[in-house]
Amino acid sequence: MKEASAQPIGVFDSGIGGLTVAHTIKEVLPKESLVYFGDTAHLPYGDKSEAAVQAYSVKIADILLQKGCKVIVIACNSASSAAYDLLKEYTGRRAKVINVIDPMVSLVKERFNKTKIGLIGTKRTVNSDVYGRKINQLKQDIELKSLATPLLVPMIEEGFFNNKISSEIINKYLSDDDLNGIEALILGCTHYPLIKKQIKEFYSQPVEILDSSLVTAHYLKQYLENEALLNNSGQVKDQFLVSDFTRSFEASAKLFFKDEVHLESYPLWD
Repeated sequence: MKEASAQPIGVFDSGIGGLTVAHTIKEVLPKESLVYFGDTAHLPYGDKSEAAVQAYSVKIADILLQKGCKVIVIACNSASSAAYDLLKEYTGRRAKVINVIDPMVSLVKERFNKTKIGLIGTKRTVNSDVYGRKINQLKQDIELKSLATPLLVPMIEEGFFNNKISSEIINKYLSDDDLNGIEALILGCTHYPLIKKQIKEFYSQPVEILDSSLVTAHYLKQYLENEALLNNSGQVKDQFLVSDFTRSFEASAKLFFKDEVHLESYPLWD
């Protein structure tokens, strides 16, 4: 049995978006081992029912617990809004569960007051109003304007980013009147850091782009330090699991993590 500190960190998402979180975690915590699960058979989560996302999330959590993960990071805003409370209860003391929403809300609490902030995300994340409810609880006179941007995830999954097509779609969304006059923009989907450069290029005035992958990675580091769970064993091994093998996911994983990527198939039976 491994010492708790030497156990891996589990990270999951429906597709390549969570790789932005996993990659940033490795940059911030290079001595930690990762077990990444991409639910490629059911992507994207943004248009799935809450019950479906919860069912997939519990099955994935089971696999990550079997792998001995000390922390499970829900690297997906849709799953964070739909399944976080359920997974926290389900895993109990077996693993700490971290989502990508609460670290962002904590950052907003520290950095912003009496301002207008924008948020872009999937329909599920925006319709859940999870960010709006949590930010309202801060009582810091923050006006949050949320916009569903459903074309962005399939666009990114199909490799259409950093080109003219993606620029036109991004610019169309960001031109929405609701986002006028914002001082910061929350990227409410873990796919969106892949188009962060294009989002920045849209704005002529200063707008701070809030990237959940960076915020979550630093939140995780703080938790591991506080709980004395940093890996000091000197042994690092990363694993990449998928519910359905796809060449595009393999290519994306290798792009993020170079050539040390071997995908293992773990089907989630419906």
